[in-house]
Amino acid sequence: MFKAVWPGFGALLLVAALASAQVAPSSAPTAVAAGYRIGPKDLVEIRVVELQELNVERRVSEKGMINLPFLEDIQAAGLTDSELAARLKAELERKLLQRATVSVQVREFRARPISVIGAVQTPGPLEFAGRWTLLEAITAAGGLAPSHGKTAYIIRHADNGLTDQVAIDLDDLLVRADPRVNIPIFPNDLINIPATLEVTIYFLGEVSQPGALTFKSTERLTLLAAVARAGGLTDRAGRRIKIRREDASGKSQEIEVDYKRIVDGKDPDVALKEGDVVVVKESFF
Repeated sequence: MFKAVWPGFGALLLVAALASAQVAPSSAPTAVAAGYRIGPKDLVEIRVVELQELNVERRVSEKGMINLPFLEDIQAAGLTDSELAARLKAELERKLLQRATVSVQVREFRARPISVIGAVQTPGPLEFAGRWTLLEAITAAGGLAPSHGKTAYIIRHADNGLTDQVAIDLDDLLVRADPRVNIPIFPNDLINIPATLEVTIYFLGEVSQPGALTFKSTERLTLLAAVARAGGLTDRAGRRIKIRREDASGKSQEIEVDYKRIVDGKDPDVALKEGDVVVVKESFF
């Protein structure tokens, strides 16, 4: 399953994901480039119906220019593909042609690479060409590291300063191969795959298996779940349980809960943290 945090982004991704489920990834630019502003080192493809000599690919220079036959240097950086096409059309009709039909497509997005961080083999920025999907981006980053968690987060920074995020279940992507979650990746996207950490909880007293228990950070870590992992309470256990932990400043805290009320649903289950000590004393009644 994937869950969009921001409605606008989610709708966009849903449409794009459904499209990607029907069309195999290719190097042909699609809606990935929509609204993208060309930058240095990007590769653009230019097509002019009336002048075959201008059917070329050009790399944008560090100064943001492209050099073309008949037109020489043209400013490309900062323009969208449609804006650049309009500029070329105007220049051609001013200098060479009565009418020009011009199209521009971005072939390689190098000015705003995507980045993959977290539990992958080679985290960092990735320059990419054409159209990529989430699975292709993870593959380009060397694949998942053994410590990877269950979720990938795609973070997108819009030109208006807003940030959108979508969460993808990696089992849906890699195990169930659901094409709907293999979403398109856009220039400047950040893909974060958090690592799974180990959390240790200590049990003392009247539990079936006292001692240290290790959990994964992605697991549900509450008192009821931890007691179940410890084999449950013994017949001698009291209903009052104490949880001892240290706060951020290193000071000791103690939380006392009524286990029976939690089991009965009358009190909320208590979330446990790394290093918590759960003390279950013997009942004297």
